[in-house]
Formats: sequence, C-alpha cells, structure tokens
Amino acid sequence: MHRVVVLALDGVYPYELGIPQRVFGTADGRYEVVTCTIDGRPVRTSADFAITAESGPEALATADTVVIPPYQSAPASAQLPAPVADALALIPAGARLVSICTGAFTLAAAGLLDGRPATTHWNLAARFRELFPKVALDADVLFIDDGDILTSAGAASGVDVCLHLVRKDHGSEVANRVARRCVVPPWRDGGQAQYIEQPVPEPSGAGTAATRDWALRRLDEPLTLTDLAGHARMGLRTFARRFRDEVGISPGRWLIQQRIARARELLESSDLPVEQIASRVGFATAASLRQHLHAAIGVSPHAYRRTFQATGDR
Repeated sequence: MHRVVVLALDGVYPYELGIPQRVFGTADGRYEVVTCTIDGRPVRTSADFAITAESGPEALATADTVVIPPYQSAPASAQLPAPVADALALIPAGARLVSICTGAFTLAAAGLLDGRPATTHWNLAARFRELFPKVALDADVLFIDDGDILTSAGAASGVDVCLHLVRKDHGSEVANRVARRCVVPPWRDGGQAQYIEQPVPEPSGAGTAATRDWALRRLDEPLTLTDLAGHARMGLRTFARRFRDEVGISPGRWLIQQRIARARELLESSDLPVEQIASRVGFATAASLRQHLHAAIGVSPHAYRRTFQATGDR
C-alpha cells in the first residue's frame, strides 16, 4: 500500500487539501491517504472554519509520497518557520514530494528546489522568483515532474498532478478510471499560460473547441493548419491567433502533444508494434515517434513500454 501523507499547514486552502484524498482515494485501494499537521493540533483554513487531522508530524516519517497544499501565508517569506522545518525533516529520504500551488514556496524555502525546475500559481511567479532565484521557475505549465519532486500550478492543477502520478504509478487505464469517477478530464490541454490574465478576445462566432474535438478523432491523418482552419471556417492567421488565445500553445504544438499522449496510452495498454502505433497517432514513421517521445519525456517507446509493463502488475 502506497502511503500518501498530506501536510495541512496553518491557513490551508480547503479545496486543494481535499484533492489528494479525492484522487488517490478513488484508485481502487492502491493508496492510503493520511492528513497530518505539524503538531497534531487543528489548523485554521483560508475559509471560516478550522480542520482537525487525526495525525501529527510523525505521519510524515511513514510517507511514500508527501503532498503540501497551498496555505495563505506561503508567499510571505523565504524563511521556513522552525516547526515546519522540523516536520519536513521527518520525511524519509526516498519519499516523493508534491506541492500544489503555493505549496512550492514551502519546498523552495526548505532549499529542496534549488537548481531544479518548478512551477507555482502564475499570479505569484514574480514573487517566487524574487524570493528563490536559484529555482528554475516555469509559470506556463500546469505541473512539473522532476522525478522525486513534483510541483503544480494553482488550485485545480492539483488534480492534474495527482492524476499524473496515478497514471505514472499504475498506467493510463487506472488513471482514466479515476478521472471518470471524479468527473474530470484525464489530462488538460495546454498549460496555465492560457489562464493568465489577458484581454479576452472579442467574440466572433464559434471558437476552436469543436475543431479540436474533430482533430482528436483524426490524429492518424496528416492534419495541417489549413485543415484545422478550414474546419473552423476561419482564415489561417485568425485561427492560429484564436487557438493560441484559447489553448495557450500553437496548433502544431498541440497536435504533437495529443499524438504523444495517444501514443503513450497505446504503449501502456497494447502490444502493438511501435510502427503501428506511430501510424495510428499520425507520425509518419516510428523514428518520428521516437524523436518526439524522447523530446517530450526523455525515453524511447520501448523503454516507456517496459516501465509501464513492470508497474502495471502492482
């Protein structure tokens, strides 16, 4: 049983605090989720109520994964309060660390993100960079998986990173089942760049959502920007601009991401040869699939498949 320990700090946001239990707790008994505080006492939340956890900091010493949700005072200082530092010191060396939103401030203040890529809520990116210049912050993504440490952006991105971990641990079939039970998408297109405050485009008919759905059903075809714009009944420049406004990335990059995601599903859930998978997801050759998959996640199709075949029997 993989034990996930959620650390509720003073001023914790209730929504994000509940995400790990909701996601991991829906994975057919594969995880045990425990919530703790730094002293075993109730903590205030960002709302008009407090919460009482059944465990104190000793639970951290038993964790396989530790999740730190956001809390109100997180951006205030680069200094980690002594009680929080003492609690973090109890985490086993091999445990996986996950932050949601401003929980990244806690990991950074502990020095755990120095020299590593990380993300946090886009609205606090400037403050984060000011406090923690040694961290390679990317405020355009929903989450970053850096192996033993994962950081996610604001609020609902906690769902994205937790689903990603279920998928990483047990494959896409289990993660998709969890997503359906939670009534959320198995993954979201684009990054948090699409949520950054910016002028909203003037409405001018339908957006690109229908065209994206249309394209997802035709990933095996050699879709071009002209094909996409034609389906949306827009000029090329108008379509490309509207697509980026809605999704946060270009149509071409989005198509590659969707093809890689579909290829990963097939590598995890089927025994199809790599050549057939490449054809089914719209890459011209197996070599092209290998190149794009390696660029995206740093491994070859065969290595990726071996990993999930090994973890799928857990």
